Amino acid sequence: MGNFTASQFKEIAGGLESFGHQFIWVVRRNKKSQEDKEDCLPEGFEERMEGKGLIIRGRALQVLILDHEAIGAFVTHRGWNSTLEGIRPIFAEQFYNEKLVTDVLKTGVGVGVKEWLRVHGDHVKSEAVEKAITQIMMGEEAEEMWSRAKNLSVL
Repeated sequence: MGNFTASQFKEIAGGLESFGHQFIWVVRRNKKSQEDKEDCLPEGFEERMEGKGLIIRGRALQVLILDHEAIGAFVTHRGWNSTLEGIRPIFAEQFYNEKLVTDVLKTGVGVGVKEWLRVHGDHVKSEAVEKAITQIMMGEEAEEMWSRAKNLSVL
């Protein structure tokens, strides 16, 4: 599981808020982190997202959520289990998983992280989150990705 800093959670929240469409976000914090004592989401974010976003704290049955017909896109930290579950309706193999999903299977888009968070402190900005969600949710390219993902889900 990827462990995000409080600042990374706030960037993701900003991207979701700017995108302006409905979403489900499962938020799990690193219990060993000192940052865990503070709320990882921007002040007032949950109130502003009422009726637009569902925020689940802790665990969620990812496969059940992904199987729902209303799900149009899936944003993941690029872990192998999430990659497999995402095809089927911040460390280790995640860069390889991203290449598989974006370049080989062509069922997703990257958000621009190029270096290890733990080594270089690279993290995703809210603008990149919004851009990636827009790219995978709207237009002809998005429809092609959905179609490929649907075909892969029956294999």
